[in-house]
Amino acid sequence: MKHVRQGALLDRAVGTVARVTGAPDWPYIAAGLLGLAAMVEVVNRDENSSLALLLALWATLPVALVRIQLVAAMVMITAATFLTLLAQYALPRAGLVALVAVCYLLGRHYRRRAWVPLVAPFVAYAITPFGAEPPDGRFSGVLLLALTAGSAAVGAGRRARDEARDRDASTRAIADTLLEHAARGERARIARELHDVVAHHLSMIAVQAETARLTTPGLPAEGAKRLFAIGATARAALTEMRRLLGVLREDAGAESTRRPLPGLEQLNELMDEARDLGGASTRLIVRGHVEPLDPGVELTAYRIVQEALTNARRHAPGAAVDVELDYADETLRVRVRDNGPGPQGDAPVNGHGLSGMHERATMVGGKLRIATASVGGFLVEATLPASRVDT
Repeated sequence: MKHVRQGALLDRAVGTVARVTGAPDWPYIAAGLLGLAAMVEVVNRDENSSLALLLALWATLPVALVRIQLVAAMVMITAATFLTLLAQYALPRAGLVALVAVCYLLGRHYRRRAWVPLVAPFVAYAITPFGAEPPDGRFSGVLLLALTAGSAAVGAGRRARDEARDRDASTRAIADTLLEHAARGERARIARELHDVVAHHLSMIAVQAETARLTTPGLPAEGAKRLFAIGATARAALTEMRRLLGVLREDAGAESTRRPLPGLEQLNELMDEARDLGGASTRLIVRGHVEPLDPGVELTAYRIVQEALTNARRHAPGAAVDVELDYADETLRVRVRDNGPGPQGDAPVNGHGLSGMHERATMVGGKLRIATASVGGFLVEATLPASRVDT
């Protein structure tokens, strides 16, 4: 615990120094100050040897290179420190500061294979203090090894945290982008389908109102006026809807392509596609008297089955899926159930696809239920109004 606290203190201290010395020329200023401090310390010790002075400068001045040649600076400072120990000179405190700071920066910016070899000389000195008295020499070697390896490890830990933070930010950005693309695609598809379904009905209202006004003999003036107002309102609503859908399509970046809208008659093709993609048993079960329904209801039922099959293939790969259509007098009940694992515990059941199914069912006046099937697995059940179409 003590070593952890010391490492955290060292990390904060070096970070503070780095923020304070944020100027581009701070390495030169630091190298000058450390070199001057080392010279003063050597002179105050009355070590008149020019070699001691040279080694002190060699152990501090390379700090000036940390921005452009960090590894070279570490090699020079390590060599000067090791030679100082071999010559049995006292290591200047400024040199020790330079060594620790450069070790930290090396661990901060390089992976382990870059800084471990540069700590190896201190391992050797800690094991065999060359020429020094065993107790003092071994203590100095262990201390230097702890300082160099510890500072490099703290720098490596800081680098690992920064990389993890960057990875998390990238993952969140990718997830947001994918969600935005999915939402845009869904908006474009709903815009196409809404235009094809609602625009058809509004156009029919306008045409029928105008036809009734012009072809009904003996129509009172008030009735003709009201039929004209109905047609004008339908045309205005159609214009506003097309303008709104144009905005949605532009926002979604969708091309204005048109294709026939799918309905319940296309369910067999959808089931065949699900079998080919999933490689599992997929059955279509139909009950009641089958007859054409309102295009909006058939489209909603088709999309709900399509999304449920996609979810089953994604979350329960290999599971058998049953799709049931139950035609009643006033409702169409759609059930899609699989024999997979189903919802896990009390985890909430939500998602973009499930929300889209709820919205589609509500849009046509129906409702959707999502739960665990009675025999296990996942169940999607939609109850839709069975609005018949006259043929």
